[in-house]
Formats: sequence, structure tokens, C-alpha cells
Amino acid sequence: MDKREAINKLKAGASYYACGAYLAKCDELHRLEFYNRLGFERLERKNNDIKSFYEQSDSNWAQTFYLMLMRTMGGQDNKEGFTTLARRVPYATILRERLSPHNIEALLIGTSGLLELYPHDEYILNLKRDFVYLSKKYSIEAMDPSYWKLTRIYPNNHPILRLSQITTLLASTPHIMDRILECRSADDVNSLFSVTTQPYWLTHYTPAKESQSVSKRMGRTKTDLLAINLVAQMQFAYSAYTNSEVLRARALSLLESVPAEKNSIISQWNSYGKIARTAYDSQALLQLSFEYCRDHRCEECVVGRRIIKQWEKKQAEE
Repeated sequence: MDKREAINKLKAGASYYACGAYLAKCDELHRLEFYNRLGFERLERKNNDIKSFYEQSDSNWAQTFYLMLMRTMGGQDNKEGFTTLARRVPYATILRERLSPHNIEALLIGTSGLLELYPHDEYILNLKRDFVYLSKKYSIEAMDPSYWKLTRIYPNNHPILRLSQITTLLASTPHIMDRILECRSADDVNSLFSVTTQPYWLTHYTPAKESQSVSKRMGRTKTDLLAINLVAQMQFAYSAYTNSEVLRARALSLLESVPAEKNSIISQWNSYGKIARTAYDSQALLQLSFEYCRDHRCEECVVGRRIIKQWEKKQAEE
């Protein structure tokens, strides 16, 4: 098999991550070498995204941390809606109302525009009345409800419930940026973000529709995702800004303390063997998937190049 044939074979298997079989056979040292390279690539790519948000936030790190918190809380379905909301209700406004969780909730849920989609009871009417006052006070315009994706959303992941959890978090954590930077483990992140909603939502999944009382606390799956996609990323980005090796090492250590993500891509990689155990591993494999496998860039990939080199060596020996 010549080099071109080897490359074509790799490209043919890229759509189903065939090089996972090679990674499964690698010793831990060589696999870690690949993961280090790919993991840093992914962190750097996300760092560039964060730098862009930092510039859009008038070089304000507190607003950047808040914006990234909101964006990450939105998940894949509603990240753009949460990002827009974070810009309409900036962190400086949240701080001015921090002593009144009800006002923060009125600002966030009122600005989302979502209250217009549901019936109103006394609590919702109070939120709307207070939002009218606060929106005039801070010159805030409500979003159109069409910003939000609400179909096929788990009840506990409804944007309104997430916004109430964010309310509790921001009202009880005056220095959210510092707290995020201090997290060293998945347990630290869970302790910070495992917050419940405001009391009204204990008996409501949606406005004015009462349900059995259930604590709508942020679960471990969500806080682990926040550790991966928010906390570690912000620690790494801020370490680059401040040139802090301590913070950089903390971000990497945090990823190693979180279990690998559970999604269809990682499941496919793990079908070749347990090659993604921690979030550090799975982030590297996601980088491999999105930046190389998806576009059949096997010749540029650190894993692909190693496989091609081994094939060439075997060919020479024969």
C-alpha cells in the first residue's frame, strides 16, 4: 500500500472514526501525546471565541464571564437566545439589583419575552409589572419569543427555569468571576452551580400551571457540562490573558476530574474501546472529530500522520 492509498483508506473511514481502532491499541503514553495536542487545539479555538466576546464586551472581563455563563446555560438549543439576553441585561445591571432576587428574575425572564406565551397568575403578573418598571429604568427592550426554541425541550431544561436558577446563582454569588476561577474539581463546580429556582417554580414547570412540588435544582449532568464548557474554558482563557501557569494547570486538572461527555460522537469513539474516560479525553476526541474527521483532513491530523508514517515504515521493511 503506497502513501496515497493509505491516505484514501483513512479518509474512507473518517466518517465513522475508524482511527479509533488505532487509538484503542495505543499505549497510554502515546494516546496521551495525541490528546495533549488535540486538547490544546480545542482550548485555543475556544479561547479565540472568548476573546471575541471579550472585545464585544468593551474589554470587560466581568461581563464576558457573565455572557459566557448565560450562553453555556442555554445549551445547544438556546445559546443564542441566552447570549442576546445577556447583552440586553448586562452584568452591571444585575449587580445593581443583586439584593433583590425578584428584580433580577423579573429582568431576566421579562426581557426574554417568554412570559407572553403563557397564562398569567398573580406571581407572573407581579413579574410583568416589575419588568415594566425595570425596563424603563434601564432602557431595556424585551426580546421576541421567537428567539427561543421550546419544542422537544425537557421540562427541567426550559429557559424560564434556567433563568430562575441563574437568578438564584447571581443573587447569592456577588463575585461569580472569582468563584469560577477558584474551582479545582468537578465537585467544586457542582457546589457552585447546584442551585435551585426561586420558590414559585417549585410547583410550576411553566407559568400559571401548577404541578406537584419538585425541587428544580441544577443536576450533576448539567454542572459537569458547565465544568467542561464554561469553567475550564474561562480559566484557560483568563490564564492566557494574565499569563498564569497556575490557572492554566487548574483548567487542565479540572477537565481531568470530570467524566467524559455522553453523546453520540463519544459513544462512537468508545465503541473501539474505552478511549474516552475523562472530559480531557473527550474534548480531544471532539476536536479530532470536528476539525479533522468531518472534513477528511487525515493528512493534517496528528493521529492520521502517525498512522501513515507507520504504514510507510512497514512498506519499507517489506
